Amino acid sequence: MYDDKFLPKLSQNLLEVLEDNEFYDITIEVGNDPYVKIFRAHMVILNYRSPHLRRILSTNVNQRNNDGILTHIKLPNILPEIFQLILRYIYGGRLSLEEYDTSDIVKILVASNELNLQELITHLQSFLIENKKNWMEENFNLIYKTSFENNSFSKLQDFCIEFMSKDPEKILNSIDFTSLSEKCLISLIQHDNLQMNVIQVWENVLKWGIAQNPGLSLDPSSYSKDDFNSLKNTLQLFIPFIKFYDLTSKKFLDKVYPYKKILPKELRENLVRHYLNYDHKPIDESEPKIAKEVSSRSIDSRIITIRHAELISKWIDGSEATDKIYEFKLILRGSRDGFSFSKFHEICDNQPHTITIVKVKDSNEILGGYNPIMWKSDRIFGNTKDSFIFSFDNEENIENYILSRVIREAYATRNNPRIGPSFGDSDLELFGNNCGRCNYSACYDKAIGKTTKNFSVEEYEIFQIMKK
Repeated sequence: MYDDKFLPKLSQNLLEVLEDNEFYDITIEVGNDPYVKIFRAHMVILNYRSPHLRRILSTNVNQRNNDGILTHIKLPNILPEIFQLILRYIYGGRLSLEEYDTSDIVKILVASNELNLQELITHLQSFLIENKKNWMEENFNLIYKTSFENNSFSKLQDFCIEFMSKDPEKILNSIDFTSLSEKCLISLIQHDNLQMNVIQVWENVLKWGIAQNPGLSLDPSSYSKDDFNSLKNTLQLFIPFIKFYDLTSKKFLDKVYPYKKILPKELRENLVRHYLNYDHKPIDESEPKIAKEVSSRSIDSRIITIRHAELISKWIDGSEATDKIYEFKLILRGSRDGFSFSKFHEICDNQPHTITIVKVKDSNEILGGYNPIMWKSDRIFGNTKDSFIFSFDNEENIENYILSRVIREAYATRNNPRIGPSFGDSDLELFGNNCGRCNYSACYDKAIGKTTKNFSVEEYEIFQIMKK
């Protein structure tokens, strides 16, 4: 049985070693000009306390001459005052967090990650969540940016996700709202719990977009063609998530139409046609959006629009005459969940009725496939008569498409744990690392891709078709 009553004295002695100027054998240059400070330390302690410093030392010591010259290393990415605190932790295992500002604790966390101090990384995250919750909510943008810049901060990432799901409006109404990252804002406006109507979401997105373009006026009537193009480029990933079809005609005319030039041409024309239809019955915009409301006129996609979903619904039913539009439930997005085949199987195995949508990189081409049966990892082909693959030349013109239905039913889909979604014998296949291929094998009635064989994937999404 160990008795830890001797540890405080050991800690104190090691801190005294740190402060002793006689026996050090390494100098550490910390910070960047003009704010640089030199620290004296001991290689044996640094070597065993920090994996990052161990790697640096192994290189430097091997290259050091045997002429008595001290080893010297540089840590330019860490502030000197922060490194001084961490150095005392490295030697004495002490860090009294109550003495420091919360912003300094965040800096200590970032520096600890660079030095690969896993014990400290875990402790600092827990301390922030348990003791500084209000501060983190008030400074959410900093915490979000910090936590998602590195995968080591999983506890902070979970905190951010939970906070966004519970109170997204607080973030949108915060002082530093316009400094949110694009990824963060898109996550916010997709939240089921977002208690904001369409106009409120639209106005917040516009506010953010204008703030990203310094000098851009708040008055769209003064915009030049270049101004509209700049705002369009800034907001292009947000547009699919705005439920424009749920507005009243007046709200559309007053709030959206002045910015019509930032909307994709096809969407713009469809909206104008939609609001010229006097039978249109919009939702009551005086009421906030109900949590988990599902609009039949929207789709959570960065690749396709609701019009693509309408056409694909007809293909699923096998009838161009049907008016049915299925709900497309997003279950995987490459840029959000990763492009690896392992992530695909983790999320999509045992999921029936799925649509795979692929945006080909450096091209306007969109590829896709429907699998009515479950994906598996059993290395066996899936047998179904109802699958199909397809392509669109671009997002703007859905009339220009190729639809290819399965003709060799026993080879409709290919289940392999070492590849992603695969139709036929590589008629359409994703195999991880943002790569895919179209290699016509006669399992489907025609080839679908302009690009034969291999292509690069810009984005891909998998939806589950919710049949009622």
